[in-house]
Amino acid sequence: MFPLVYEINTRIWLQKLSIEHNRLVTLGNIPDEEFAFFTSCGFDMIWLMGVWKPSQYSKAIATAHQGLRASFLEHISVVTPEDIASSPYSIPSYTVNEALGGETELLTFREKLHANGIKLMLDFVPNHLALDNAFLPEHPEYFIPMCNSEHCFDPNSSFEYAGGTYLAYGKDPYFAPWTDTLQLNYAKRETQGMMTETLFKISSLCDAVRCDMAMLILKGVFNTTWSGLGGFMEEEFWSNAIAAVKRRHPDFIFLAESYWNKEWELQQQGFDFTYDKTFYDYLSSGAVNIEKLTGHLLGNWDYQKHLCRFIENHDEPRAAEKIGHNNAAAALILMTTPGMHLIHQDQIVGFHKKIPVQLLRQATETDDKKLAEFYKKLFVLQKREVFQEGRIEWLDLNTPNNSHCLGFHRFTAKENAYILANFSSTGIALEFRHPSVEQSTFKKMNVLSTAGINKTGNVRYEEKMFKVNLAPHEAIVITLREKTIAVTE
Repeated sequence: MFPLVYEINTRIWLQKLSIEHNRLVTLGNIPDEEFAFFTSCGFDMIWLMGVWKPSQYSKAIATAHQGLRASFLEHISVVTPEDIASSPYSIPSYTVNEALGGETELLTFREKLHANGIKLMLDFVPNHLALDNAFLPEHPEYFIPMCNSEHCFDPNSSFEYAGGTYLAYGKDPYFAPWTDTLQLNYAKRETQGMMTETLFKISSLCDAVRCDMAMLILKGVFNTTWSGLGGFMEEEFWSNAIAAVKRRHPDFIFLAESYWNKEWELQQQGFDFTYDKTFYDYLSSGAVNIEKLTGHLLGNWDYQKHLCRFIENHDEPRAAEKIGHNNAAAALILMTTPGMHLIHQDQIVGFHKKIPVQLLRQATETDDKKLAEFYKKLFVLQKREVFQEGRIEWLDLNTPNNSHCLGFHRFTAKENAYILANFSSTGIALEFRHPSVEQSTFKKMNVLSTAGINKTGNVRYEEKMFKVNLAPHEAIVITLREKTIAVTE
């Protein structure tokens, strides 16, 4: 019900594998141990980020961009032109990059995933295409036009495609334009038709798509941003396009990168899962906002079960760096909440340095083996029925409001799980009652702790009440079953 997804920076991954194995590794000859790793973690889906044909314009812009170069040098101390590539989100054509193995090898990779019971996810970027995209020469009408007077007013907002002919750069209305892209015009039915056909092509190569900045082409957002230049978008794109793809591939999965509280609207238009940036923000803030996080986790179940939760991805800082001491506790909360769970490459080994998406070379870091072992336990835990199907409710902890402690209950008719987290720098003793415990005749209690120690003495059940001692930055999961008493790490 709630898939476990692993995001891979494909270009970085293949380069690292090529160095490790002293041969050119492409999608068609991935070492068997990589598939063994996917299987051992229980990943349901692999998201290959950055497989599409690279843009020459985007590479040139990235190479010359001073701000990007600063971010490159923060990651690695010496940067050469060979280390820089185009943005994977400035796509000239939805053709698999030949340097990665091309379409034939991608299908080989997909077949090997399927043999291990794993699905493949790829990127779809609906808002824009690269400056050197395959459609522009014959179909400039697919893009937002900008008249000469508008260009003169804001010369950084558009691209001079031909003499005196300007097209708007792709844009999020809250930020500066992406100057290596052109904005698609969804007021044109022809554009919507072309992008639906593109989805048909992508859906023949994979089992799911992650749709970049999906909320930008909601009718209300698009019209507010672009109707003055491109005309009014009269019909929603997503509801029609998703339905059309699912008529061909009923089990195909759509994941939306979504912000601005547009998650519910996108779910109503057919998305199976939408990013939960709110969860990320509340959990990753310096002082975890317990009150708001609790309220968010208790939202409508039909909404909750379609959220995609994460504590890092390629757009966000590394969790080990941003969340710091609370990193393991945040991971435990992530994996015990309902919804799709997204794990980013090297997240489980605690890497600290975020990789700019235009870089082809990764800084060397040391694996946190203890964290990796803990993640493996979380992956096993996540597969249990109580976390795949169980509902969620708040636990009434007898702690002061400023204790920075979070508690919630996941439950099915057969199993109960109680999740407790102390996000503060001091230890705390807490107690809680719950009807599910008071009415239970459980004989087995399992405890998983971020501290990695036996919690027998720190979790007690007395007088129909749990009494728990939590160390600083510690989180635990207590699960109850109808079997012999045992407490494990």
